[in-house]
Amino acid sequence: MTGFARAEGEHAGQRWIWELRSVNGRGLDLKLRLPPGFDALEPQARAAANGKFKRGSVQASLNLARDPTAAPPIKIDLALVERLLAAGESFEGRVKKPSWDGLLAIRGVVQSEDSVELSEAERAAFEAALMAGFTIALDGLAAARQTEGRALAAIFSEAADRMDALIAAARSSASAAPAAAVERIRQRLETLAPELKIDPTRLAQEAAIAATRADVQEELERLAAHALELRMLISKPEAAGRRLEFLSQELTREANTLCSKSADLELTRIGLDLKTVVDQIKEQAANVE
Repeated sequence: MTGFARAEGEHAGQRWIWELRSVNGRGLDLKLRLPPGFDALEPQARAAANGKFKRGSVQASLNLARDPTAAPPIKIDLALVERLLAAGESFEGRVKKPSWDGLLAIRGVVQSEDSVELSEAERAAFEAALMAGFTIALDGLAAARQTEGRALAAIFSEAADRMDALIAAARSSASAAPAAAVERIRQRLETLAPELKIDPTRLAQEAAIAATRADVQEELERLAAHALELRMLISKPEAAGRRLEFLSQELTREANTLCSKSADLELTRIGLDLKTVVDQIKEQAANVE
């Protein structure tokens, strides 16, 4: 869920630049930095982001600057000029009549570009242009996140392949468990009491009990089902981050149970390898939309 996007443009002599950055997050958190006087854009920006993303911490900043190639707007306060002329009528004949350049030099007659206020229609058009630029930036950020998503899908697919191989190895190891249990019990009894004659029936019963306790077929079936679910999740276009996190919890539970039930060193090694793969899946799930 990481990415960066930038969009810029110009409207009525004003240049604008949107910059968006995204990092991992369990939910969607949009942090906006807007110039003074543009707070009205925030609800629209949040609605647009919510329509595009489900998870991630997104930082969006808007910068405005006067286009240096455009002539700055000029606004003359004619009402102030009229008041100044009216105030000077009482001095007619005693002082020189004011010149136009003199009137323009009076503070407040010519307004600076920063003090020129937009009309309601001009403000609406400017905000519409800014929101169109924000939408372009959102699309760019989504494309960047999709590129990361394709790389993550390859990682999850490889993890599913490794899980399938380990599950197959675990099945092979578990199938040999009953015979191995009989041999272990036989060797233990012969070591502890070599003079005793071992009852084959009793030995088979003890081996059956040990094999039942160490039976991991259900865990392996669930692990195989989870590996299939992993492949299905990464192949769908819908957001899968939360389901992947839940799936990784289920995989962790099954891998832990497999290790706890194992009475064989080889099966234990396979279980530990499975836990390593599951930890990798859990780590990468936090990066998924």
